[in-house]
Amino acid sequence: MWDERYSAQEYVYGTNPNEFLAANFSSIPKGKVLSLAEGEGRNAVFLAKQGYSVTAVDASIVGLNKARKLAEENGVVVEFIHANLADYDLGENQWDGIVSIFCPLPSSTRKQLHKKVEAGLKPNGVFLLEAYTPDQLKHGTGGGNSVDSMQSKESLSLELAGLKFMHLIELERDVVEGIYHTGIGAVVQAIASKEI
Repeated sequence: MWDERYSAQEYVYGTNPNEFLAANFSSIPKGKVLSLAEGEGRNAVFLAKQGYSVTAVDASIVGLNKARKLAEENGVVVEFIHANLADYDLGENQWDGIVSIFCPLPSSTRKQLHKKVEAGLKPNGVFLLEAYTPDQLKHGTGGGNSVDSMQSKESLSLELAGLKFMHLIELERDVVEGIYHTGIGAVVQAIASKEI
């Protein structure tokens, strides 16, 4: 599905970074950042332009090829990895930051990934996330129609219990990110750190 979606000529989620990431990236310590389900590269390229050493993972080779092009056009270096997040090894104490922006995974896969996120962060490392909540179904402005792949304050608190939340909120906001995310969205936003 993702290869087909990304095969369009245009960048279907745009080339500008996610607004929540753009407003809060400075909460991530300078260093190595991992971007999960990066897609066409907009967030990874933005982070690289801010001076981070960025690794971006996605299951779509079509999306990653567009991401490489975007990185070249912006004069930045990003390490792109073609991998399924169900299998990808995040390592231990590897990352100063991990970013998850609209990463719709089945809850069983997501729970395992969140365990890997906790292990993969360095002490004082920061996890930054924005995701759709189940309330998004009434808007129909992106995020598909599977409640199982959506998240909430409660699910994040449970799945990332080893992290300390500095910011955790559910809200409705205008999401304008390409042709597939346009309109009022019901989202959860989180910034959490790994305590020493």
